[in-house]
Amino acid sequence: MDDYPLLNVFLTMLYLFLWVMWFFLLFKVITDLFRDHSLNGWAKAGWLVLVILLPYLGVLVYLVVRGRSMHERDEKLARDSEAAFRSYVRDAAAGQGGSGGSDHVKDLAKLAELKDKGALNAEEYERAKAKLLT
Repeated sequence: MDDYPLLNVFLTMLYLFLWVMWFFLLFKVITDLFRDHSLNGWAKAGWLVLVILLPYLGVLVYLVVRGRSMHERDEKLARDSEAAFRSYVRDAAAGQGGSGGSDHVKDLAKLAELKDKGALNAEEYERAKAKLLT
């Protein structure tokens, strides 16, 4: 290690870090490009050719020109994912299969009301309840 000074080690690490960071940025730009539904196929192909043939300049130009809309698409994706998650949790909490669970609860409440009013006897109530729960 005597022939490779400490400063060169730090510079090599810096170059490696910047190189890896640039690849992450390149992949982010390419995924954003294909996620954008407002661009037609030719525009996507043009951006892709620019990013691949002139990688550093292409990525920088893409970030300058479309950076704000890139951020907006990321926010929309996060909001949509959160809404889908909340909807899933709400449906799961209501009962397996979405609103079907709340329908069973309403039907059981109606059965209990009919039994309380005397329209159903205990045997009919138990049969109807067993039919609803299966």
